[in-house]
Amino acid sequence: MRTQLRGEARGERASTRRSPRRSPGRSRSFATALAALDAVAAAGAQVSVCVTDLDSGETVLAGDAHLVLPVAGIGVVPLLIEVAAQIDAGTLDPLQIIERSSVAPVTVGGLWHRLAAPALPVRDLAVLAAAASDAAAANALLERVGLETVRARVEEIGLVKTALIDGFRDERGPDDAPHVGLASTGELVTLFAGLVNAQVVSPAVSAQVSEWLSLNQDLALVAASTALDPFAHDDDRHGLLFVNKTGRGDGIRAEAGVIAGPRAGAAYALIVCFDDLSVAHRLRAHEAFRALGLDLMEYVY
Repeated sequence: MRTQLRGEARGERASTRRSPRRSPGRSRSFATALAALDAVAAAGAQVSVCVTDLDSGETVLAGDAHLVLPVAGIGVVPLLIEVAAQIDAGTLDPLQIIERSSVAPVTVGGLWHRLAAPALPVRDLAVLAAAASDAAAANALLERVGLETVRARVEEIGLVKTALIDGFRDERGPDDAPHVGLASTGELVTLFAGLVNAQVVSPAVSAQVSEWLSLNQDLALVAASTALDPFAHDDDRHGLLFVNKTGRGDGIRAEAGVIAGPRAGAAYALIVCFDDLSVAHRLRAHEAFRALGLDLMEYVY
């Protein structure tokens, strides 16, 4: 991994929640994350990372941020953007009921396949897809809005290295797309920063997608260092704003999000593709995410 650290200059804070500015004597080297990422890369993993300052947009950490890699469930984010955009435009009723039987059964992740309810409204499916990485809910939404429509929305937003290429499947055959989604960490940080800064499609769409993503219960990777409650992480007491989406697959761990504290804010993305040969390999990959989380907490506090 070719990792490059870049210095950054602090501008005025866009929100009073993240002021005053950080004192200049505190470290911003991301040394903990760099050591962990180097260890994972040395063990044969493919690593891509990018961190930008939320207000200035300046890159403060980058390593192979241009690479297009599989991101598993993060591919749901463009789908959620399209769903929110259609709801905002009035072409999709958020209370429209969708039958679970309208899509092929899938049990690779989520809750809906374990629930008694055979049908749910669009809005609830979006919540399940964002909060619980629900494969059945995501597939039902994708069937409703259409894959080509999602792809067109991605192009409209200006993303060229991010794509939702397939729905979720319990097993992928030779005739299926090899992955759910692809992205680069460079584009993911741009996308997440745009969402929280109300710049994706429209302020209303950005706010809706950010709200759905703020419900994500997977706080085991980067977010493990935040000590947030995975079931209720609107942590106003300590002034921490956190929005994220994770992706998990065989030999794939990915996370992108935004973290903002009293002194700073950052958009981040990390993808690690590794040989998932043992628990030790998986733990090494997870440790890299948690190390990045520690440095991000230092950055925003």
